[in-house]
Amino acid sequence: MYYKKPQKEEIAKKPDKPLSIKEKRIKDIINLYYSRPEIQEAIFQFSKNRESVPSFMMQAFGKRPDSLEYPGDVYELSKKGATSFHCSEEIWKNPLDIVTGMNEQQSNELRTGWDLLLDIDSKYIDYSKIMVVLILELLKFHGIKNVGVKFSGSKGFHMIVPWKAFPKEINNVKTSDMFPEYPKIMMKYIMKKVEPRLVEEISKLTRPNKYIKDFQASKEVIPDLMLASPRHLFRAPYSLHEKTALSSAVLDLDKISDFDLKDANPHKIKIKNFMPDCKEGEAKELLMQALDWSKEAKNKEPEKKDYGDMKYKAIKLTNIQDKNFPPSIKQILQGIDDGRKRALFILINLFRSIGMEKVELEKRIEDWNGKNKVPLKQGYIKSQLMWSYRNKVVPPPNFDKDHYKGIGINPTAEELRYKNPSNYIVKKTLTPNPNKKKFKPKQKKKDNFKNKS
Repeated sequence: MYYKKPQKEEIAKKPDKPLSIKEKRIKDIINLYYSRPEIQEAIFQFSKNRESVPSFMMQAFGKRPDSLEYPGDVYELSKKGATSFHCSEEIWKNPLDIVTGMNEQQSNELRTGWDLLLDIDSKYIDYSKIMVVLILELLKFHGIKNVGVKFSGSKGFHMIVPWKAFPKEINNVKTSDMFPEYPKIMMKYIMKKVEPRLVEEISKLTRPNKYIKDFQASKEVIPDLMLASPRHLFRAPYSLHEKTALSSAVLDLDKISDFDLKDANPHKIKIKNFMPDCKEGEAKELLMQALDWSKEAKNKEPEKKDYGDMKYKAIKLTNIQDKNFPPSIKQILQGIDDGRKRALFILINLFRSIGMEKVELEKRIEDWNGKNKVPLKQGYIKSQLMWSYRNKVVPPPNFDKDHYKGIGINPTAEELRYKNPSNYIVKKTLTPNPNKKKFKPKQKKKDNFKNKS
C-alpha cells in the first residue's frame, strides 16, 4: 500500500445516512474511475507542492495539512471512501509543515507562490460559459494567452493563470507574500471589467423570468467569482463531483461555448493538462493594471461616516434550542479538525447575538472544544471571550463568507436565503408551529330579510 497516513481513523465520525440515488451511483463508479493510472497521474502531478485533501462524500475532509506522496495514493484513498480530491491554490515548500493558526510571517516563509484561481459560480451553466469566454477575452487583451480551464463538476468552471506568469517582485515586495491580497484585487478588477458585457450577453438568452436588466438587480443569476482566502481548497482536475458523478475535466479554450455535461462523463473523458505552459511574467500587465485600478477606486470612495456608538442590537431569545440551529452551526458544534479559531469566532458572535447568557455560552464553547480532534488552548479561548465581552455585540459572518468554506463547511441553500446564522435561529425560534391550527372565532350568521310588499 502506497498511502501510509491513517486517514480513515482521522476522519470525523458522522452518523450514517441513507444514500441518495446519485450517491449510490458515484459509489458504484468511484473505485473503477480512480483505479485508472492516467487519472491518478493527472491528480498527483497537479497536486505537487500543494495541500491535497480527500473529501468523503462531501461530509468530511481528511486531516489537514496533507499531501499525496505517490499517484497510487489516489486509488488507495478511494478504497477507504474518498470520493473527491481538493488542492490549494497556494504553493508551498512542504505542505506538511503547515500549522493551523500560523501568522502571516510564518505563512510567507513556507509559501513559494500562488496561482490565480478564478472560481466561477452560477446557478446556470450557460451563464458560466459566457463568463469564461469574456474573461478569456479580457486576459488575452492583457497579453495572457496561456490559461487553464476546467469544469467544476457542477454548474461552474475553474480558470487558472500559473504562478510562473506573475512577476516575483513589485516595488521590492515579494509577490509570493501578497496572498490573498493580489489575487483578490485581480478578481475584483476582472469582475468589474466584464460586468457590462456579461449583463448584455446573458440578456440575449431566452430563459423565462430571468431577463437581466442590470448587474446589481440580478445577483441571483449573474455568475460570480469566489474570492481567494488563505488555504482555500478547490476541486483538483479530474476529481469526481459527489453530487453529479461528473469529472472535473479540463477543456479546450476554443470549445468552451460548446461544452455539454456529457463531455464530463467519467467513462469518456480524455486527459489534458490543466496547468498551461505559460511564459515568465506573462501576467505582469494584468497585475499592474489591477493594482492601479484598485488604488484609483479607493481614492474615489466616499469618506466613511462615523456613526459613533451605534451598536448592533442583540435579540434576547428565551428558548434557545439546538434543533433551531442552522446545519452549518450544528456541523461546527460536532467538532472540527481545521479552522478551530475561525469556528470559535463564529460561535462566540452567534451566541452573543441571540442573547445567550454567559454561563451557557461558555459551557457550550467548552463542550464544543472538547469535541475537536486537537482542542484549542484554554488560555486562547478565555482571551477571545474577554475580548468579545469588552466590545459591542456583532453578528457572526454571513453564510456566503469564506469563514465557512475555509473550514470545510458548505452552507445549504436554505441557510444562504437567511444570509446569517442569527437570522436563521431567530426565524426558526419565533415562527409558530405551522401544523398548529389557529383559533378562529365563530361568526354569527346574518339573517337575510326580504322586503315585503
